[in-house]
Amino acid sequence: MTQRQLFLAHVGQTSQAPLALEIVKASGSNLWDVNGKKYIDLIAGISVCNIGHCHPQVVEAIKKQAEQYMHIMVYGELVESPQVAYAKLLTEHLPASLNSVFYTASGSEATEGAMKLSKRFTGRTQIISFKNSYHGSTQGALSIMGDEYWRNAFRPLLPDTMQLNYNSFEDLQQITEKTACVIAETVQAEAGVIVPKNNWLTALRTRCTQTGTLLVLDEIQCAFGRNGSLFAFEQFNVVPDILLLGKALGGGMPLGAFVANKQMMDSLSVNPVLGHINTFGGHPVSCAAGLAALNVLLQQNLISTVREKEALFLSQLQHPSIKAVRSCGLMLAIEFNDFYFNKKVIDALIEEGVFTDWFLFAANCLRIVPPLVITNEEIIIACQKINNVLNKITV
Repeated sequence: MTQRQLFLAHVGQTSQAPLALEIVKASGSNLWDVNGKKYIDLIAGISVCNIGHCHPQVVEAIKKQAEQYMHIMVYGELVESPQVAYAKLLTEHLPASLNSVFYTASGSEATEGAMKLSKRFTGRTQIISFKNSYHGSTQGALSIMGDEYWRNAFRPLLPDTMQLNYNSFEDLQQITEKTACVIAETVQAEAGVIVPKNNWLTALRTRCTQTGTLLVLDEIQCAFGRNGSLFAFEQFNVVPDILLLGKALGGGMPLGAFVANKQMMDSLSVNPVLGHINTFGGHPVSCAAGLAALNVLLQQNLISTVREKEALFLSQLQHPSIKAVRSCGLMLAIEFNDFYFNKKVIDALIEEGVFTDWFLFAANCLRIVPPLVITNEEIIIACQKINNVLNKITV
């Protein structure tokens, strides 16, 4: 059997039609398949590989840490230098109130931890999120997902949850003294790049403060320079009570975290003790990789190039078939009439050596979230191929 056949036979599938490309190498903004075909990567592992694939400094950090030690004990029991160094660097670049990092193995687990922390610290039970929001696929995260299509098959889910309309000022009045936390994406990703408008995020922060509700901002997809600043909330003059991180946090390795004030975080350590634990959270190799990746991001000043590259994409993506292009830094959604047209475009682009996909809650939109190291030349080539494909495809 071929590798593809073995993949389909023995690896758990998430859809009936996986792309099933057999990738054997990745570097910078490019992928290569088993036949030697090269692809410009416009997905970056869905916002994971912000500094590109297999950056030499990250690879070296992984090798060095693996030679010292890998897993030794469940998270939170031993002093592991990669965890400590990474938490120190992260908190140095966050507001003073976000000074305690609780590591998890994924973004979904970070969501779960933040939900538990909010209930534990406030003594309340209601959790509010937003329609067309995505915070992970575990049972708790699924309970606050803002789309019934993805949730209905797995009911019953958590009680006392509510989904409001993103960017609705009127809906904010439904946040009350019974609400433990409100969880929002700073920029909605899977909805097709929806940005907070007209100081709505400020109004959300104000309402949470008025009601004693914790504001949880999910930056699992949009942190680490993706939207043009190290953390997206910096652009909106708000500070969350809890910050969710994942994806690019690990520099290509599995890692998530929720970040809060130490006094708040310490509530998970008593009544009950071990209020939140996991085995692989803050894995030393993942932390070493993430630390190296963040240092590269900062030292090479990659964030300063994001807006220029965004503008280049926008200038190149001009075609009658495109209904709209929404963007926030190097997170872009190209909107077409429907999913069927979009899927034709995606499949044709893969044939042309451009790797991209669609959004969960905006299936008619093509996703562009490339590594931040993508070059201007690669952007122009990718956009030319997009426009060429659009010239050939009929509705």
